[in-house]
Amino acid sequence: MARAKTKAKSAPKSAARKKSSARKKVTARRAAPAAKRKLRQAFVASHHRDEDFKVAGLRTYAKYRDLGIAKATGGLAVAHVIRFVPPCRPEEVSKLHLHDVEFQMVYVLKGSMTTEIEGQGAITMKAGSCWIQPPRIKHKVLHYSDDCEVLEIVLPADFETVELQ
Repeated sequence: MARAKTKAKSAPKSAARKKSSARKKVTARRAAPAAKRKLRQAFVASHHRDEDFKVAGLRTYAKYRDLGIAKATGGLAVAHVIRFVPPCRPEEVSKLHLHDVEFQMVYVLKGSMTTEIEGQGAITMKAGSCWIQPPRIKHKVLHYSDDCEVLEIVLPADFETVELQ
């Protein structure tokens, strides 16, 4: 019986040690990425003004409103609102391409757009829809509504687009 009591007493200590050790590992994993990167970021605020939309981006059929994220993050990320110029002309917009990025997210603010994405087919996204395009995935815009606006966030800020058609 002494052995059973000893085992019972030592089991909780062993479990407590494992929990403590696990907590330390989790804490260390959480702390490591922030400590490793040590990125300098600045505060930035962007307020909507129609005059800030410029035809100065990747697409000639869209106007971009830069949100100041690239400068504030030292190039870590770029964020902009894209306002598509009506009317949609499929012969201009439907060009297969990919982006050499680490991360790309699109959120539809207004209107709708239909995009063909490699392995997914054609997908129509409407206001409130959000998607992530994996790095280097082939895609093309098939159509957008006259009022289409999207928020796009990409890492890194400076990336290459490869036209495939």
